[in-house]
Amino acid sequence: MIKAPAQDVFCLITDFLASDPTDADLLAFALPDDMQARVSYLLEQNREAELTCEERHELDDYIRANRMITTLKIKTELRMRGLEA
Repeated sequence: MIKAPAQDVFCLITDFLASDPTDADLLAFALPDDMQARVSYLLEQNREAELTCEERHELDDYIRANRMITTLKIKTELRMRGLEA
């Protein structure tokens, strides 16, 4: 089993945003390898219907974080192209 990373995904994201990233940094943002491995593990376990309640909440956090980052990247890309939504 892949253990949960020590740093919460939302802490990682807020620390990243607080660092005043450039547009290029925003577009290049990705989870660290340990977090990505944990997401992959949780998704696989979910397919097999073997998530604990705690793991389900953790996976839900990753899904919400992914949606937020994806939206931020889209808005950044639109702004860079002069097509702000």
